Amino acid sequence: MTAGLYDAFVDLVLGAACVVCGAAGRPLCAGCRAELPDAAERHWPSPTPAGLAPPFAAGEYDGPLRALILHHKERRLLGLARPLGELLACSVRAAVGAPRAGERLLLVPVPSRRAALRERGHDPTGAMVRRAAALMRAEGHRVEAAGLLRLRRTVLDQAGLDAEQRARNLGGSMWCPSGALRRHAGVAARVVVCDDVLTTGATAREAQRALESAGIVVDAIAAVAATRRRSAGSTYRIPPQSLS
Repeated sequence: MTAGLYDAFVDLVLGAACVVCGAAGRPLCAGCRAELPDAAERHWPSPTPAGLAPPFAAGEYDGPLRALILHHKERRLLGLARPLGELLACSVRAAVGAPRAGERLLLVPVPSRRAALRERGHDPTGAMVRRAAALMRAEGHRVEAAGLLRLRRTVLDQAGLDAEQRARNLGGSMWCPSGALRRHAGVAARVVVCDDVLTTGATAREAQRALESAGIVVDAIAAVAATRRRSAGSTYRIPPQSLS
């Protein structure tokens, strides 16, 4: 069932309301959509995992962005993939700048646990990344969503884990299958790891490690939203090397 048909079915059976303001109508009303961020900036988690590529997000994981992500992921409002893809595309643009003529860009989604995909009945991160790639292609850029990563072993649900526990949970968990690598071999490209939410940075860092182990340089991390993390009174810490 397509996203549009599924949303229409939900509208018919349950009625529809904007996930942000609750107004009757579509899952995201025109007014709330107009208020979504149209730019992104760096959001370093604190503490920052060593070696993490520059991470970008369109805003804080709160309010409208949190509502969009959760309703898309957990309540299967598939039509929200488009505005989420637009937000992710903002982060990608901020991360890599305007792609040069003919430059190829690969957006690599972080993989989800198979159990989570079965429970949800869809791949929310993959759908969001594919939408972002399609939007950027419509602008004339050579952009692909590239599913280069797999989970090597079972990992725990990350909810409730602190930064150290997340790093231990994910360490060595991702890998790049040779078939996926062959499809993208021999062509120079800039690579951006993509996710819905940047929390401690452990997931993004493990994805980056797996890609780099396969010889793929990661240029940046892009997410729709980043959690607010306080350390010694500050929200985000900018590593000294990134100030130059």
